[in-house]
Amino acid sequence: MFALTLDGLEDASARLEAYPAALAAALDAKAAELAAALVDLVQNDKLSGAVLNLRSGALRDSIVASISADADGVVASVDSVGDVKYAAIQEYGGKTSAHEILPVKAQALAFVAGGAQRFARRVEHPGSLIPERSYLRSSLDDMRDDILDALAEAAADAWERA
Repeated sequence: MFALTLDGLEDASARLEAYPAALAAALDAKAAELAAALVDLVQNDKLSGAVLNLRSGALRDSIVASISADADGVVASVDSVGDVKYAAIQEYGGKTSAHEILPVKAQALAFVAGGAQRFARRVEHPGSLIPERSYLRSSLDDMRDDILDALAEAAADAWERA
């Protein structure tokens, strides 16, 4: 007759049962850390001269991270939030339609054209072709390897702690 004895079966079983919760906690914490690093890269590199020059700071200040977790996993997002109308066209490029420009705080518009100061009550803008100036997707691409390595390390650490 053949007999088999397994030592540590209860410990191994308990470790396997604890792993999903430990993994979820580790990935949640690592996702928050990586999202914050991605926000930092976008704000302090891409939107501070690397891709777009800083003017008002509205686009830079609109960049935020959000983390959500459920039974299926953890999702970290970095987005532009608020009323920054030009955020998407800068990221993806596009064409603006022709439109009329009217003065808001004065009776006339003032601008320099042909080397001379000009004034007008209104200007017909023909529209603009805005090139793609990716600041979000390019930042994610820059961090891709670091993100993958950090998540793999977090999963391995969770296994060690489980």
